Amino acid sequence: MGARVTRAFRNFNLENRAHREIGKAKPLVAPRHPSHKDTTEQTPEIDKSIHKKDDPLLSLLKSVYVESKDPPAQVMKQSQAETLEDEERRPLKFSLPGDPYGMLDITDVPKGKLSIVEALTALNNHKQSPKSWTPERIAQEYSLDLKDTKALLEFFVPFNVKIKPPKTEEPKQIKAT
Repeated sequence: MGARVTRAFRNFNLENRAHREIGKAKPLVAPRHPSHKDTTEQTPEIDKSIHKKDDPLLSLLKSVYVESKDPPAQVMKQSQAETLEDEERRPLKFSLPGDPYGMLDITDVPKGKLSIVEALTALNNHKQSPKSWTPERIAQEYSLDLKDTKALLEFFVPFNVKIKPPKTEEPKQIKAT
Protein backbone atom coordinates (compact mmCIF):
# COMPACT_ATOMS: atom_id res chain seq x y z
CA MET A 1 0.00 0.00 0.00
CA GLY A 2 2.92 2.34 0.72
CA ALA A 3 4.24 1.80 -2.82
CA ARG A 4 0.96 3.05 -4.30
CA VAL A 5 1.15 6.25 -2.32
CA THR A 6 4.79 6.96 -3.25
CA ARG A 7 4.08 6.19 -6.93
CA ALA A 8 1.19 8.68 -6.87
CA PHE A 9 3.43 11.45 -5.49
CA ARG A 10 6.25 10.57 -7.88
CA ASN A 11 3.98 10.71 -10.95
CA PHE A 12 2.09 13.85 -9.82
CA ASN A 13 2.27 16.62 -12.40
CA LEU A 14 4.88 14.62 -14.36
CA GLU A 15 4.01 16.01 -17.79
CA ASN A 16 4.33 19.65 -16.70
CA ARG A 17 7.69 18.98 -15.04
CA ALA A 18 8.97 17.29 -18.21
CA HIS A 19 7.92 20.23 -20.41
CA ARG A 20 9.61 22.63 -18.01
CA GLU A 21 12.93 20.71 -18.23
CA ILE A 22 12.75 20.51 -22.03
CA GLY A 23 12.02 24.24 -22.28
CA LYS A 24 15.14 25.27 -20.34
CA ALA A 25 18.00 26.88 -22.24
CA LYS A 26 20.69 24.45 -23.39
CA PRO A 27 24.21 24.88 -21.98
CA LEU A 28 26.62 26.73 -24.23
CA VAL A 29 29.40 24.85 -26.00
CA ALA A 30 32.91 25.64 -24.79
CA PRO A 31 34.82 27.98 -27.13
CA ARG A 32 37.50 26.56 -29.40
CA HIS A 33 41.13 26.90 -28.41
CA PRO A 34 42.73 29.93 -30.09
CA SER A 35 45.55 27.85 -31.58
CA HIS A 36 42.98 26.05 -33.74
CA LYS A 37 42.28 29.26 -35.65
CA ASP A 38 46.01 29.97 -36.05
CA THR A 39 46.73 26.64 -37.73
CA THR A 40 43.97 27.07 -40.28
CA GLU A 41 45.31 30.48 -41.28
CA GLN A 42 48.89 29.19 -41.77
CA THR A 43 48.02 26.31 -44.09
CA PRO A 44 48.81 28.18 -47.37
CA GLU A 45 52.38 28.84 -46.22
CA ILE A 46 52.79 25.25 -45.11
CA ASP A 47 51.37 23.99 -48.39
CA LYS A 48 53.91 26.04 -50.31
CA SER A 49 56.83 24.63 -48.31
CA ILE A 50 55.55 21.08 -48.65
CA HIS A 51 55.08 21.20 -52.41
CA LYS A 52 58.29 23.14 -53.05
CA LYS A 53 60.97 21.07 -54.80
CA ASP A 54 64.18 20.82 -52.73
CA ASP A 55 67.07 20.06 -55.11
CA PRO A 56 69.78 19.22 -52.50
CA LEU A 57 67.54 16.64 -50.82
CA LEU A 58 66.50 15.23 -54.18
CA SER A 59 70.14 14.78 -55.25
CA LEU A 60 70.94 13.02 -51.95
CA LEU A 61 67.96 10.73 -52.43
CA LYS A 62 69.08 9.85 -55.96
CA SER A 63 72.56 8.93 -54.69
CA VAL A 64 71.15 6.28 -52.32
CA TYR A 65 70.99 2.79 -53.82
CA VAL A 66 69.87 -0.26 -51.86
CA GLU A 67 70.44 -3.77 -53.13
CA SER A 68 68.97 -6.71 -51.27
CA LYS A 69 69.54 -10.40 -51.92
CA ASP A 70 68.25 -13.43 -50.05
CA PRO A 71 70.80 -16.11 -49.21
CA PRO A 72 70.39 -19.34 -51.16
CA ALA A 73 68.14 -21.98 -49.63
CA GLN A 74 70.97 -24.49 -49.18
CA VAL A 75 73.00 -22.09 -47.06
CA MET A 76 70.03 -21.46 -44.77
CA LYS A 77 69.40 -25.18 -44.28
CA GLN A 78 73.06 -25.81 -43.49
CA SER A 79 73.18 -22.97 -40.94
CA GLN A 80 70.05 -24.32 -39.22
CA ALA A 81 71.53 -27.83 -39.14
CA GLU A 82 74.76 -26.49 -37.63
CA THR A 83 72.88 -24.74 -34.82
CA LEU A 84 71.06 -27.97 -34.03
CA GLU A 85 74.31 -29.93 -33.99
CA ASP A 86 76.01 -27.38 -31.74
CA GLU A 87 73.24 -27.67 -29.16
CA GLU A 88 74.16 -29.92 -26.25
CA ARG A 89 71.81 -32.85 -25.85
CA ARG A 90 71.31 -35.51 -23.21
CA PRO A 91 69.75 -38.97 -23.50
CA LEU A 92 66.24 -39.56 -22.19
CA LYS A 93 65.99 -40.90 -18.64
CA PHE A 94 62.45 -42.28 -18.98
CA SER A 95 60.12 -43.08 -21.84
CA LEU A 96 56.64 -44.50 -22.26
CA PRO A 97 56.26 -48.25 -22.83
CA GLY A 98 55.12 -49.06 -26.35
CA ASP A 99 54.64 -46.36 -28.92
CA PRO A 100 51.42 -44.51 -27.98
CA TYR A 101 52.23 -41.02 -29.25
CA GLY A 102 55.45 -41.39 -31.16
CA MET A 103 57.55 -40.88 -28.02
CA LEU A 104 59.96 -43.69 -28.96
CA ASP A 105 61.16 -41.64 -31.92
CA ILE A 106 62.80 -39.23 -29.45
CA THR A 107 66.06 -40.59 -28.05
CA ASP A 108 67.55 -37.41 -26.60
CA VAL A 109 66.49 -33.90 -25.58
CA PRO A 110 68.40 -30.60 -25.40
CA LYS A 111 69.98 -29.75 -22.07
CA GLY A 112 67.73 -27.48 -20.06
CA LYS A 113 64.55 -29.16 -21.39
CA LEU A 114 62.40 -32.11 -20.30
CA SER A 115 60.16 -34.55 -22.07
CA ILE A 116 56.61 -34.90 -20.76
CA VAL A 117 57.32 -38.28 -19.22
CA GLU A 118 60.45 -37.00 -17.48
CA ALA A 119 58.61 -33.96 -16.15
CA LEU A 120 55.80 -36.08 -14.71
CA THR A 121 58.32 -38.54 -13.25
CA ALA A 122 60.34 -35.75 -11.62
CA LEU A 123 57.18 -34.13 -10.22
CA ASN A 124 55.93 -37.45 -8.89
CA ASN A 125 59.30 -38.23 -7.27
CA HIS A 126 59.32 -34.81 -5.62
CA LYS A 127 55.74 -35.27 -4.44
CA GLN A 128 56.42 -38.74 -3.00
CA SER A 129 59.66 -37.82 -1.21
CA PRO A 130 60.42 -34.08 -1.23
CA LYS A 131 63.39 -34.48 1.15
CA SER A 132 65.33 -36.80 -1.15
CA TRP A 133 64.17 -35.25 -4.46
CA THR A 134 65.04 -31.61 -3.78
CA PRO A 135 64.98 -28.98 -6.54
CA GLU A 136 68.79 -29.03 -6.61
CA ARG A 137 68.89 -32.79 -7.19
CA ILE A 138 66.23 -32.64 -9.91
CA ALA A 139 68.09 -29.79 -11.63
CA GLN A 140 71.33 -31.79 -11.55
CA GLU A 141 69.68 -35.06 -12.64
CA TYR A 142 67.95 -33.57 -15.70
CA SER A 143 70.51 -30.83 -16.57
CA LEU A 144 68.07 -28.01 -15.79
CA ASP A 145 68.46 -24.48 -14.48
CA LEU A 146 67.77 -24.29 -10.73
CA LYS A 147 65.44 -21.29 -11.13
CA ASP A 148 63.36 -23.14 -13.76
CA THR A 149 63.25 -26.27 -11.60
CA LYS A 150 61.94 -24.33 -8.60
CA ALA A 151 59.29 -22.69 -10.79
CA LEU A 152 58.30 -26.10 -12.20
CA LEU A 153 57.87 -27.59 -8.74
CA GLU A 154 55.95 -24.56 -7.48
CA PHE A 155 53.53 -23.94 -10.32
CA PHE A 156 53.06 -27.32 -12.03
CA VAL A 157 51.11 -29.87 -10.00
CA PRO A 158 50.65 -33.45 -11.25
CA PHE A 159 47.21 -34.99 -11.23
CA ASN A 160 45.71 -35.99 -7.91
CA VAL A 161 43.52 -39.04 -8.50
CA LYS A 162 40.88 -39.54 -5.88
CA ILE A 163 38.62 -42.57 -6.15
CA LYS A 164 35.31 -42.30 -4.38
CA PRO A 165 33.93 -45.58 -3.05
CA PRO A 166 30.61 -46.67 -4.57
CA LYS A 167 27.47 -46.08 -2.55
CA THR A 168 26.17 -49.17 -0.78
CA GLU A 169 22.49 -48.40 -1.14
CA GLU A 170 20.82 -48.20 -4.52
CA PRO A 171 19.41 -44.85 -5.59
CA LYS A 172 15.67 -44.38 -5.43
CA GLN A 173 13.88 -44.40 -8.76
CA ILE A 174 10.46 -43.16 -9.75
CA LYS A 175 8.31 -46.01 -10.93
CA ALA A 176 6.15 -45.52 -13.98
CA THR A 177 2.43 -45.96 -13.29
